[in-house]
Amino acid sequence: MNYFKKMLFPAVLAVLLTGCGNKSEASQTAESVPAAETSAAAETEFNIPENPNADPDADVDLTTLSSTMVYSQVADMMYTPEKYQDKIIKASGLFSVYHDDSQDKNYYAILIQDATACCAQGLEFVWEGDHTYPDDYPEIGKEITVMGSFSTYEEDGATYCQLLNADLAVNS
Repeated sequence: MNYFKKMLFPAVLAVLLTGCGNKSEASQTAESVPAAETSAAAETEFNIPENPNADPDADVDLTTLSSTMVYSQVADMMYTPEKYQDKIIKASGLFSVYHDDSQDKNYYAILIQDATACCAQGLEFVWEGDHTYPDDYPEIGKEITVMGSFSTYEEDGATYCQLLNADLAVNS
């Protein structure tokens, strides 16, 4: 009886992991949706619920979303930046600075935390105008709101996301 139990568990596990779907039916369903419909939806949809309190000047206003939704939306921006290229993004979070010693350059970011504040996603911004750090910038960790045009750039073989021509406001 023990031998039977030992053989039954892997067999049941294999069935559960492989599923019972029909691959040909799945591909027929995917093929039945015209490509024009799916690509148009992908270009215009940001997966953000409509909110009457959203800033009309922003294409994506993250300030009106819950912390879970904001964190998820920023993660989507990092993974699919082409959907957000040149869109006006508004976000609130904590001010942060990273200094790259090798280039003697500062990178300014807004840190957006998840609901439990255990994880944070940074979004770099370039403040519009002529500003000097630290004189013109808020304290590190201060709550800020930024709004700017989403863009990407490559540096040292990696692609980075940033908000260009950003407006910065310190939250009270």
